This record gives sequence, structure tokens and C-alpha cells, in this order.
Amino acid sequence: MIEEKKTKTIDIKKLLKSTITLGSSDLHLVVGSEPQIRIDKDLRPLKLDILTSEDIDNIANSLMKEKQKKEFEEHNELDFSFSLDNVGRFRANYYKTRDGTACAFRTIPIDVPTLDEFGNNPIFKELIKKDKGLILVTGPTGSGKSTTLASMLHEINLTEHKHIITIEDPVEFVHKNINCLFSQRNVGSDTSTFASAIKYALRQDPDIILIGEMRDAETISAALTAAETGHLVFGTLHTNSAPSTINRIIDVFSADKQAQIRAQLSSSLIAVIAQSLIPRIGSGKVATQEIMISNAAISNLIREDKVHQLYSQMQLNQNETGMRTQTQEIMELLQNKIITKENAIKNSNKLDELLNVIDNL
Repeated sequence: MIEEKKTKTIDIKKLLKSTITLGSSDLHLVVGSEPQIRIDKDLRPLKLDILTSEDIDNIANSLMKEKQKKEFEEHNELDFSFSLDNVGRFRANYYKTRDGTACAFRTIPIDVPTLDEFGNNPIFKELIKKDKGLILVTGPTGSGKSTTLASMLHEINLTEHKHIITIEDPVEFVHKNINCLFSQRNVGSDTSTFASAIKYALRQDPDIILIGEMRDAETISAALTAAETGHLVFGTLHTNSAPSTINRIIDVFSADKQAQIRAQLSSSLIAVIAQSLIPRIGSGKVATQEIMISNAAISNLIREDKVHQLYSQMQLNQNETGMRTQTQEIMELLQNKIITKENAIKNSNKLDELLNVIDNL
């Protein structure tokens, strides 16, 4: 823990550096509390002074540019990313509470991890070799979606010669041009919306487009069009399983457009990777990755609006298809004593199935 300070001055650079040193993923600054950090899934207060509204305003203003200050004043919400020399890179979210400004900072590794570094499924290296189509990485906030996508792009950067456009809010991982050429764009400062950026990206000679979040019908429609017209498209959604991802995409659209979207999705989808992070025994977290890979059967079920049958299809011939369910991933972690039964149950997206498998061991 950090030693107690005697002065009221708060050095945000030192505080963020301590956040990284202590192995924390997030730092929270809220009026009326000392700074708190998240380690694994638990918040832990630091032994520092209680923060006042003035303290947090001073910290917040020290990191914002003039344009960002105006945006925050207007909307009372602000997302942005920044780097501090000799400290690291961070994603910041400012928001207003009844007591004043609050800040949440997420740590972002400076060095982009490789696919092998976190034990990602080897099939990911095959999926990213596709010339066109849609690859979705889904999961709740804080499940490592951005890290997995960054690792995929990094693998492409090491092995291919492509033009990669990323559209994010905000840009998180910063990629260096190794073999690929990166054009990284912030929604808000570099482009007005995700949908607009995708539309104009098609005229910017991209091979690959990363969409930070597919949050509305216009963005999803533009992403599907890009995937259909010869581009490899990566995107994210906040869904907890592969089949629910398909439902979420289709349900965004009005009833008269859903048949068309099912047809587009059935022809362009490459894979859905639904990811969650579960606390390890001891410390740290481990990822479970449910994988649905499109084939003739999966494509046909999507087109015919039989999404409820996708899960059963995922369980067939897995040695040949490369598909995985979250239950399988969790059971392997349990059997290898990497996670506890309590955390397995808490994080399962098919609890009845998991309990049945556990009972039959």
C-alpha cells in the first residue's frame, strides 16, 4: 500500500504510477473517498487523504485539452485516452455526480501483447488470415476484449503487409508500424461517429477495419457492408455468449429490416469470440473464450432465424470445427485447479449446464 501523505497536493502522475506498480487495472477518484484501485475484481482504498471536489477538479483539468474541457462542460461525460512519459497509457472517463466530478482511469499496456502471451486459442491465428468478413469479440466491460483484439492486430502486424484502420472511442492500444500501416482514429476528435468513419474508411484503401464498439444500427449496418465488400472487419459488443451476440445484432434493427440483416450476417460472419475474465486462485484473472466459427450449418441457422439452435451446433464435431463453449472452458479451469467452484458458478453463462456437468464428475 502507498504510505500516507502529509500534504493535500495530489500528484496524479505518481498516483497512476502506483496504480500500475500495485498491479491494478483501474483507479477511481470520487469526492468524499480516498483514491481506490481495482485489483482482480475487488476495489481497495489507498491510504491517502479523502478527496474533495476541488482536488478532483484540479486533477481532471490537468489532463484535459481545451476542446475536451468544453465537451465535458457541455455533456458532463468525457472519454479519452492519454500517455504519461515513464508511466504508461490510460483510458479516462470523467463524469458528474451529485458531489462533483469523478474520474475512472483504466490502465492500458504500452507494449501490445502477442496472441501467445495470454494463451489465446491457436485457432485465432487462422481466423485472422481471412481476407474478408466479420470477427466479433464480445463480453462485459472489463473482460479483456480490447486486449484480445489488439493481440490479433499485432499478430497481423508481425506477419502481413496490410493497411489497418482502427475507429475507437477512445483509441486504447497504440500500434507501431512494423509490417502493416496503421491509421488510428478517435471518435469525437478525428471523426464524428463510428458509422461516418466506416463509410469514409472504404475510400481510404483499408484491408482491415477495427470498430471499437458496434453500438447502433447505423454502425452495425456499415460494418456488415464493409465485411461484404472485401474487408476484414473486427468489432465488439457487450454480450456474454456467441448466440446472444447474433440476437443482439438482429434486434437492433426494425422488423422489416431483420431478414436482410440475417442474410448479410450469415454470409459475412467469420467468428464470434465471447470472452469473460474469472479470478484465478491466488491472484490475477484468466480468460474463458467461447468460440463460434461460421460454417454452412451456422450460416444457415442465422439466415433461417434459428438462433436458438446455434449452441447445439457449436457442440458438434469440435475437433474439426475448432468451436468451444464457455462451459468447456470453465470445466478445464476447474479441473486444473486454476479457478474456484464459487467463481466458476458466479461467471457461468449457462449455469444449469455447468452444474449438471459438475454433478456428474
